[in-house]
Amino acid sequence: MTAQATVLYDAPGPKARARSRVISVVGVLALLALLGWVVYRLAIPQVAVNGAVTAPILDPTRWEPLGESQVWVLMAQGVGATLSAAAVGMVGALILAVLLAFGRLASNPVIRVPITIVLEFFRGMPLLLMMLFILLVASTGAFVAVVAALIVYNGAILGEALRAGILSLNKGQREAGLSIGLTPVRTRLLIELPQAFTQMLPIIMAQLVVLLKDTSLGYIVGYYETLRTVKNLATYFGNYYMFTFWLVGAVIYLAINLLVSWIGRRAARAVAAKQA
Repeated sequence: MTAQATVLYDAPGPKARARSRVISVVGVLALLALLGWVVYRLAIPQVAVNGAVTAPILDPTRWEPLGESQVWVLMAQGVGATLSAAAVGMVGALILAVLLAFGRLASNPVIRVPITIVLEFFRGMPLLLMMLFILLVASTGAFVAVVAALIVYNGAILGEALRAGILSLNKGQREAGLSIGLTPVRTRLLIELPQAFTQMLPIIMAQLVVLLKDTSLGYIVGYYETLRTVKNLATYFGNYYMFTFWLVGAVIYLAINLLVSWIGRRAARAVAAKQA
């Protein structure tokens, strides 16, 4: 057994390495074939249901609307609305997560039991249903409905993540805080929470990326974010340009999510380096 062997598995032998290389090559070839097929489909004329033939998706005429400055002004407004809802939702969800985690860990059942019921209720509710409920019952605007639902739903999920992080800590951390005169709440806030947050940072960042993508559900309740802007532009210019605008919207969402993920990785590395 080599030094690379772990307690979970042995280091792969010659046959396993050869099999892994074959699988990798086959996988790459399959991906290239799929990519080639997609490019081919986009490069050939499109046939509608009624038999009409239109220009290929990659035809330059399908991209003409992107040359108009007003299109990008509207896109920027949609992206701004998406980022505004996501930013407020992220901050609110993290604050609510801390409160729910502390309430769920409270020793007093009068606090712990109701918080547990509320948390489980919100975790099990569909996010879109929350948005519709807040919009229709509370008679709020679309922005408030979107942000409030994002805060409640993601706060419940992040609260469970923080609770798990706190429970995973060595009990000596809490005992040390109590021994120097800190109250139970201050011990949890100053000693346990920072360590739990650091430990659960990958999960927290992944959920924040999900929160950002879930802002697209605001389209259903009339919030003019990126997805609704794309839909309106595609409707205005016509079906001929629909793929163009949907592709632009997909690229925008991908770029934003990759940026958030990159920030999360940088933050995790910075925290790890500081603790080293």
